[in-house]
Formats: sequence, structure tokens, C-alpha cells
Amino acid sequence: MKGRFPDGTYSGARLDRLPDCRWHSSMFAIVAFGLLVCWSNAVGGLILAQLKELGWTDNSTTATFSAITTAGMFLGALGGGIIGDKIGRKNAFILYEAIHIIAMVVGAFSPNMTFLIACRFVMGVGLGALLVTLFAGFTEYMPGRNRGTWSSRVSFIGNWSYPLCSLIAMGLTPLISAEWNWRVQLLIPAVLSLMATIIAWRRFPESPRWLESRGRYAEAEKVMRAIEEGVVLQTGKPLPPVVIEDDGKAPRAVPYSALLTGVLLKRVILGSFVLIAMNVVQYTLINWLPTIFMTQGINLKDSIVLNTMSMFGAPFGIFIAMLVMDKIPRKTMGVGLLVL
Repeated sequence: MKGRFPDGTYSGARLDRLPDCRWHSSMFAIVAFGLLVCWSNAVGGLILAQLKELGWTDNSTTATFSAITTAGMFLGALGGGIIGDKIGRKNAFILYEAIHIIAMVVGAFSPNMTFLIACRFVMGVGLGALLVTLFAGFTEYMPGRNRGTWSSRVSFIGNWSYPLCSLIAMGLTPLISAEWNWRVQLLIPAVLSLMATIIAWRRFPESPRWLESRGRYAEAEKVMRAIEEGVVLQTGKPLPPVVIEDDGKAPRAVPYSALLTGVLLKRVILGSFVLIAMNVVQYTLINWLPTIFMTQGINLKDSIVLNTMSMFGAPFGIFIAMLVMDKIPRKTMGVGLLVL
């Protein structure tokens, strides 16, 4: 259609009116698989337990290992969004996956703890940037009417990485030595993440919303037409009309300084408070729990079994959220979960 923007793209309105179909499921599958297999953070505690068995770590190096990981993720999340806004969602997806994969492979062959900690920092940078890109970028492809449900589905699949990698570690422990166990635990997600990168390179379209926001209207139109034609073929029905609600002004990028003023500042403070509290608990448990079990006299195998059992809570919690995400107001649901 034509409109007041060059080429009449209206990507947001056109994406929002698409009926749920296999195209949405394919976008979901690509992003969910990428999240599921990028579990370098999830194996942190398992690796530390193996390294403690080998005599590589003490409480000081364990704390450094954990802190450097979260520091890398913080910097990655901070810079990843900025870079992603410059180079696009697809390119950012592939770039951050590549950084993460290389760091995992190099880290798997670390000769000592100092080298591994340095690699762990780079893993954190790549992972932090990747998570921001996948979670935030994914919402650009989903319709506003059920975006929360799609997002919770992605989170549900992604959080299975915690019990999954724990199950793998539990299976490997009686089969291979601790010297190779922790290395294999980094190589497995590296190989799987390479598969996710290849799939993204071949199947993941650039976000038409992002293209339009950068003034690349012809490219946005090309991507939108391909999406719409595919949806028509999948559903066998004509698309609903486009409902456009705008003031006649082309979309523009909002500067990051806007986050520090007005109503956005309040949201940033609240969101930061919630995420800091949540991540402190989450990553403390992930990184320290197996080591804590071992310091209490529990052997390596049983420590991994207990850690695996504790990792099943998150996916089931997200499954419940997925069922009610678009039925309960976000504010009500958020406050209720914080109280719980």
C-alpha cells in the first residue's frame, strides 16, 4: 500500500495485523533455539564444581570467575543494544553468536584458571549482548495483541537450558574425567550455537521495523512483502486490512538520553531494581550451588544431581506465566510475582 512515508511501508501496522501462522512459529523456533543452546552462563556452577575437584579453584577464584562473568554480561548488554541498533537485528544476532562461540571454544582449551577467567569475560560480553538482541529483537516480529505470550514462550524454551545442561553434566560425570568434563560442557553449547547461527543466517529476516526506523524503506518494503506473501500462502486467506494510527510523522530513533528523563526514568529505575534483585539470586545460585554442596561434604556426582533438580523450577514458573501473560495486566502480574 502507499501512504505518507516513502514506499508506504508501515511495517508495525502490517506486522500487527498478521494472523498467527507458521511464519510466527518459525521466528519463534529460531530465537528459542538460539536461547536454548547459549547456555555458557548456565554451566558456570557445574564447571566450577569440576575445577574444584581438580584443585583449580578456591573461594577467591570462584568469586572472581562468577563476578567476571556478570561484569562481561553487563557490558555486553549495555553495548549490545547500541550496536544492534546500528547494524540491525540479524547482523547483531550473528555477530554476538560468533563472539560467544569463539570464546567458548577457546575457553574449553584453557591451560589455567587465569586464562579461563579471561575467556569467561568475553563469553559474558557475547552472551549479554546476545540475550538483549534476541529478547528485544524478537518482539519486533510479533503482533502487539499477543506479544507477551510469544515472549513468555521464548523464555520458557530458553530457561530449559539450565536443567538440560545439568542433565548433560550428570550423564557425563561417570563417563569421563573431570579434566575433560568441564571442557566438553563448553564445547557442546559452542557446537549447538554454531548450528543456531547458520540457521539465523539462512532463515532469519532483518526486522522491517528496524529497517524503517533507519530510513531504509525500500528494504523494509521488500522484507514485508515477502513475509505477507508467505503468510497468505500458509493461511490460504487474504490478509486483514492495515489499521494505521499515526500523526503523519515518520518514525524516528529516540536518543538513549531519553531513558534518563520523565516517565521513562521511573520505568528504568523500577526495571533495573527488579532485574538486579532477580539476577543476584539467580546467578548466585547457578554459580555457587554445586560448590556449596561440595563444601558440605557431598561428592561431585551427587552435587550435580542436586543442582539439576533445583534447575527445574524456572521453566515451570515461566510456563504458568505463559498461560496468563496476555490475560492479566502487566502491572498486576509483576507486583504479584514480586510478592511471591
